[in-house]
Amino acid sequence: MDTSVFGGVFDPEFERASKAFFDQARHGRFIIVSSVVVQSEIEPAPENVKDLFRSLIPYTESVRISDEALKLRSAYIRAGIVSEKYTNDALHVAIATVCECPIIVSWNFRHIVHHDKIPLYNAVNIIQGYHTISINTPAEVIYYEEDI
Repeated sequence: MDTSVFGGVFDPEFERASKAFFDQARHGRFIIVSSVVVQSEIEPAPENVKDLFRSLIPYTESVRISDEALKLRSAYIRAGIVSEKYTNDALHVAIATVCECPIIVSWNFRHIVHHDKIPLYNAVNIIQGYHTISINTPAEVIYYEEDI
């Protein structure tokens, strides 16, 4: 997941699904995978977002930024999926792909969860020898009470 999901807990529009996502992660439905990119983006966040991040560390697998992920991020930028200005957004997807996460969860509709960009990320993944990755919002992956 990227950083936007943490902030989503404190945004009325995204609060319900974000809270449900983290609650379900605490109960083992999801494994939260984080990196130093998320950690660095959390640093300037409001204290409540930082507190939430810290509370989820026991449910989080931390991964490093590999050379493979940096190369894949560069391939996304060369393909024009995002510009150099939004390199961290491409890096979130690259890290998740290289770490073989089946899905990345985000509220970033501009650079990650966008119907035009998702097939481009996956096309680059295939060209570069990686698997495709599902890119969704928390609202699309959580179980709803009526589903359980």
